Amino acid sequence: MKRLITERAELDALFDHYAERFGRDQTPYRNHVYRVINLVAAQRPLEGDDLRKVELAGFFHDAGIWLAGTFDYLGPSARLACHHLSELGLTDWADEIHAMIVQHHKLTGTGESPNSLVEAFRRADWIDLSLGLVRFGVPRQRIREINHRFPNAGFHGLLLGLAARRLCTHPWNPLPMIRR
Repeated sequence: MKRLITERAELDALFDHYAERFGRDQTPYRNHVYRVINLVAAQRPLEGDDLRKVELAGFFHDAGIWLAGTFDYLGPSARLACHHLSELGLTDWADEIHAMIVQHHKLTGTGESPNSLVEAFRRADWIDLSLGLVRFGVPRQRIREINHRFPNAGFHGLLLGLAARRLCTHPWNPLPMIRR
């Protein structure tokens, strides 16, 4: 079986740069990002530019929670990613990474090819969010290996707490990131 992706210099540098903003949530979120990257790699080949795209989308996909201070984070997360891509001179990647971010909580398929990065990223996030109950064909053993290397560290509890707070302030729209 393919080796897990355990270190990505650019990704780790982003986490180091924003460590203060993530605070105690950094390890849970970092582990979630690495789980998602590995779950994409469990669905399709992932190397070169595609790996870097998933790495960058992975870092930014929920980052708006901390970097923009909102639980309605898809738009802010995508804007942060596109700004970062612009700084790197990678604007030609912006549409695909934007789509990976804004569609990652879509309940149904994205309409993209099943092997596209956008669809594989969406499925990977749902696998992780569902704690592996939804697998999209990824073997249970591979999910266990990924979760063992990158433990939850309270990530799902953190999301539940944020959702509960949002329910109190926006009872008619407690999960604004969910798309049909």
